[in-house]
Amino acid sequence: MGQEFKITEKLLIKGLSTGDQQCYKIIFDTYNNWLCNYVCKLSNDMDLSKDLVQNVMLRLWEKKESLEIKTSLKSYLFRACHNEFLMHIRKQKKQIDLLDQLKLETLYDTNNVLEENLLESYFIKIEKAIELLPTKCKKVFKLSRFEQKRNKEIAKLLGISSRTVEVHIRKAIKLIKAQVSRFLF
Repeated sequence: MGQEFKITEKLLIKGLSTGDQQCYKIIFDTYNNWLCNYVCKLSNDMDLSKDLVQNVMLRLWEKKESLEIKTSLKSYLFRACHNEFLMHIRKQKKQIDLLDQLKLETLYDTNNVLEENLLESYFIKIEKAIELLPTKCKKVFKLSRFEQKRNKEIAKLLGISSRTVEVHIRKAIKLIKAQVSRFLF
C-alpha cells in the first residue's frame, strides 16, 4: 500500500508539473482538509487556516512547472503551510510593531506640543510679570538680565548706588516669582 501511494504521488506531481488540472484537483481534494486542520491547530482560527492553505495551493498551481519536491508531496504541502503560517505571524508582528511605533511618535509629538505650549505660556507670564514691575525696578532688571550689564554699570548709568541696584534686582525677582507661581499653582 505504501509503495502504491508513493507511485500515485509521483504521478500526481508529474501531472501537476505538466499543467494537468485533474491532478491538481486530486491533490487539492486529498490534502485541503488535512492542511486546514493542521494550520488551525497552529492558529486556532479556521478562517485564517483556510486562507493560508488556499495561498499555498494557489502557489502550488502557479509554480507547477518549476516545482521540485524532494520529499513526499504530503510533507512538502505541510511544510509549505507551516511556513505560510510563520510568514503570516511575522507580518502581523511587523504591523503591530509599526502601530506601536506610530503610537509612541504621536504621543511624543503630543507631549512636545504640550510642553511647547506650556513653556510659551510660562514665558508670556514672565513677560507680563516684568511689565507689572515698578518703573525703576523694571529698568534695573532689564539692564541686568537682558542687556547683561553689571551692577556697577547699571548704578553709574542710572545714577544710583550698587546697593540700590541689588535691592531692585531682588525685588524684581521676588515679584516675578510671585506672579508666575500663581500661574503654576
